[in-house]
Amino acid sequence: MARPRSFDRDHVLHAAERQFRASGYNGTSVDDISAATGLGRGSLYAAFDGKHGVLLQAMAGYFARLAQGPRKMLAGPDEGALERLHAYLLRAVHGVPLAADVPPASDRAGAACFAAKMALEIGASDAEVKRLANDCFSVVATAVAECVRAAQRNGDIDPDADPDDLAYLLLTIIRGTDVVGAYGHSPDRLTSIAESAFALLPRPRHR
Repeated sequence: MARPRSFDRDHVLHAAERQFRASGYNGTSVDDISAATGLGRGSLYAAFDGKHGVLLQAMAGYFARLAQGPRKMLAGPDEGALERLHAYLLRAVHGVPLAADVPPASDRAGAACFAAKMALEIGASDAEVKRLANDCFSVVATAVAECVRAAQRNGDIDPDADPDDLAYLLLTIIRGTDVVGAYGHSPDRLTSIAESAFALLPRPRHR
């Protein structure tokens, strides 16, 4: 019996993620995934149980990256927390990076949040996609809220403000930036949105 061809599982999932980001779930066929990953249809079904299985495992890998990336970018000493929040908002202008082993997205729509894109498209009818998307949102919101708390401890943000509310405000603006960017607005416009969001953060009231 012939042995199955070996493949780099992470690379396949990263390439599939890029394809789903570009075409959406319903707009992506098994043949599209096969072309994007270089893996034959039979191997895709054997390894991932078809398109839906590829999606779920790609989303799980995306979550694992999110659990590290934003947390690493936003963590640090209290005295630099406000600057880290600013830098994070400005980074959102360029979207969510794809994995390092796949080419950059060809346009801003392809760099939108993978979890948000899948949640909007099929999350209402797919409980597993909804759960994974919620996990992705929660891990980022937690990292942002912790950075807000650090800025509050340093006296840069109003200590009476709710850090979780601010985190979801910023996350909502960031995901909205994905939508505006996908419609072709310029990086200058997106940067202006990020700066306006940063200006919304409540500063301490002088007594």
